[in-house]
Amino acid sequence: MKSHNGTVGRGGRNAQAASLEGIDVTYKAEYIWIDGTEPTAKLRSKTKVLADGAEPPLWGFDGSSTNQASGHASDLVLKPVFTCPDPIRGGDNVLVLCEVLHTDMTPHATNTRSPLAEVAERFADQDSWFGIEQEYTFFKEGRPLGFPLGGFPAPQGGYYCGVGADEVFGRDIVELHLDRCLAAGLKISGINAEVMPGQWEFQVGPAGPLEVSDHMWVARWLLYRTAEEFDVAATLDPKPVKGDWNGAGAHTNFSTKAMREGYDPIITACEALGENAMEHVKNYGHGVEDRLTGHHETGRWDEFSYGVSDRGASVRIPWQVEVDKKGYIEDRRPNANVDPYVVTRLMVGTCCAALEKAGQV
Repeated sequence: MKSHNGTVGRGGRNAQAASLEGIDVTYKAEYIWIDGTEPTAKLRSKTKVLADGAEPPLWGFDGSSTNQASGHASDLVLKPVFTCPDPIRGGDNVLVLCEVLHTDMTPHATNTRSPLAEVAERFADQDSWFGIEQEYTFFKEGRPLGFPLGGFPAPQGGYYCGVGADEVFGRDIVELHLDRCLAAGLKISGINAEVMPGQWEFQVGPAGPLEVSDHMWVARWLLYRTAEEFDVAATLDPKPVKGDWNGAGAHTNFSTKAMREGYDPIITACEALGENAMEHVKNYGHGVEDRLTGHHETGRWDEFSYGVSDRGASVRIPWQVEVDKKGYIEDRRPNANVDPYVVTRLMVGTCCAALEKAGQV
């Protein structure tokens, strides 16, 4: 079974078995979508059993139970947009990421993928690439994994990329999640322990705006689903523990073809992000003010800056990029709970429009 262009080819061994044995072969499709919960949307999913050879069709759900419709007109539509192997159920079973539509087939207000698709198509010639660094925190019994009951662990410092049972908590979940993302064919490119006990990160990319966002949403679903098996919750809360602890972000690395070939377009992109700073920040995830304080490797939410190798800036230009005079930039402002469809749409729209205006495409 291979995944391509949002579809899964079916048949082969199971179809032959059905022919030989005279039985109907079925597979399970787990439909996944983003709901209307505010201020931060949640993932939902349900299972459809399909006959072998059938592609995942349009399906429906009760929007009044997902904060997406009222009870007197609650029917909404799930439109498959990305399908991949299901690494949990295995076999020919699949995961099906969906957009949410009204029954007249127009995008629902909570469908943030649709407007991204329009912007991505408009600037497709600039060939935007993204790499998103997803930080998250494991919780068990109301406290971060590794925090002692009724107290705090040693200050942060040794936990980042640490090793040993006294510094690393939840590695078994993290490794299984990585294996499952790889088995699903997602463009996951790495994992590491973060600066607080129970806090981790995985990276998705490089990939285009739609692909990186689709893969990130499925990777998030697999994270929640995998942690569930260990009776642990994974949260994208941007400031899961108040006080002298790092928050959780989704640093977003971005480049266009022109940026990968020259340094002037990189400066143009940084300047454009500064001119549109507040539009971006207000859409970079609920609670951004709690995380972007100017401390703990962040710049202040209400001040914009960019600099080389500066993790206290809003946007960092990696040192090697300055040396090579080409490459990418890292927007350090997005929260862990940011909608990847939104952050990629904003970055493509802002940076690509500025590059187009400057003739740097």
